[in-house]
Amino acid sequence: VQLQASGGGLVQAGGSLRLSCAVSGRLFFSKYTMAWFRQAPGKEREFVAAITWGGGTTFYADSVKGRFTISRDNAKNTVYLQMNNVEPEDTAVYYCAADPGSVGNYYASARVYNYWGQGTQVTVSS
Repeated sequence: VQLQASGGGLVQAGGSLRLSCAVSGRLFFSKYTMAWFRQAPGKEREFVAAITWGGGTTFYADSVKGRFTISRDNAKNTVYLQMNNVEPEDTAVYYCAADPGSVGNYYASARVYNYWGQGTQVTVSS
């Protein structure tokens, strides 16, 4: 299973950006729990958002709730992160992650995800 994240770049505060994560390999993508994490320089990797296999349930970190939206297109094996009203504090490398099933209440824990993408840099200027 391979994850390829894209869509990062430089954006001004208050602007928008959409990240994509394409998943390939022998998998039933629709059965995977997908998530986004981020890591800023000098900081630990932190949870951003997650979406269940059916897409019916989403979870967000408090810091992005109301600004970011996670979604998935199972026909395209792709998960998205729509980032609106971005802030300089959102600057980080963003990683997509996948787990072949339900992660229950541990959706915010990086340890439960088996597969990771390479990361895409998001820089927000003030």
